[in-house]
Amino acid sequence: MPSSREILADLIAFDTTSRESNLALIDYVQRYLSDLGISSQLLFNPERSKANLYARLGPAGAGGVMLSGHSDVVPVDGQAWTVPPFALTQQQGRLYGRGTADMKGFIACVLASLPQFLAQPLRLPLHIAISYDEEVGCLGVRSLLEWLEASPERPAICLIGEPTQMQPVLGHKGKLAMRCDVHGAACHSAYAPQGVNAIEYAAKLIGKLGEIGSQLAAVERHDGRFDPPYSTVQTGVISGGRALNIVPEHCRFDFEMRALPADDPAQVLGELQSYARDELLPQMRAVNQASQIHFTELSSYPGLLTDPRSAAAQLLKLLCGDAQASTVAFGTEGGLFDAAGIATVICGPGSMEQGHKPDEYVSLTQLAACDAWLERLCGWMS
Repeated sequence: MPSSREILADLIAFDTTSRESNLALIDYVQRYLSDLGISSQLLFNPERSKANLYARLGPAGAGGVMLSGHSDVVPVDGQAWTVPPFALTQQQGRLYGRGTADMKGFIACVLASLPQFLAQPLRLPLHIAISYDEEVGCLGVRSLLEWLEASPERPAICLIGEPTQMQPVLGHKGKLAMRCDVHGAACHSAYAPQGVNAIEYAAKLIGKLGEIGSQLAAVERHDGRFDPPYSTVQTGVISGGRALNIVPEHCRFDFEMRALPADDPAQVLGELQSYARDELLPQMRAVNQASQIHFTELSSYPGLLTDPRSAAAQLLKLLCGDAQASTVAFGTEGGLFDAAGIATVICGPGSMEQGHKPDEYVSLTQLAACDAWLERLCGWMS
């Protein structure tokens, strides 16, 4: 059977950037599983251009362990790669290519390990999940979770293989990404008071976000398990205006909150919306009744903070050799699995220090560590 490195070379060759289809990769995995005698289920997006894959082996019934990863990768546009991003390149013990760390390395190890699981009389079912569109807001996995919630055979524990250098991770922050459209009224800049300057009102909203961010950063709200130890708010994109001599009638900005599991992003959004509704809109409409402020959600996912005393955390501790569990700054699908009643922990090969960058890589040592980790899981489940 092929090694994890050989499978990774195949997976990297598929350009599964989130804007592209992942079906060629999914077809590859489905054929690989079929050759092993494992049937799989595909859950398509409405356009049938992408799919989640689900498979299981071992005894029937509920419970067991799910190994989960996402198939999509971030773009390489504008990045200065020195190796081909969609071909595996080995140099000095490192395997280069887009997705090697985030997170096709883990998927490759899982696929390579399946003959071991098939050779054992498993006492618990093993579930396999590969999702789409994780990188653009954990979108694809939601239909898989809906399907699992209706299944009488859903797993009890989920192990997500995001890159953690094979260190156990029990938590991460949640995220809420929003767009705000401010509609004012245009006029000649010589008569500026007769217009409603959308950029200036957008700036007031962004300033309010800054105030909220300062409140969230107060020492009494810190949680030392996270870095940074508080919830953050930031504005990342802004556009508006046509010419300096025209009072701008429209301004748009995108902002996000990275929230500690104990903080509710909806409260932050509610505070900003109240400020817009109660303070800014009356000022704007005093000049022009047609003025508006609209908020649109771009993406969101919940945070994760698994109890270290839980069965999932204890299993991860066993697999990782009693290593100290931590949290990560980046988000995963873990909060969604946990919200669906599947206890979730995170551990996988590679580091997010290499993820999303040019010349992304995972080391051969990390792949070998993941192979050994899966071998231990197989022994525990046998």
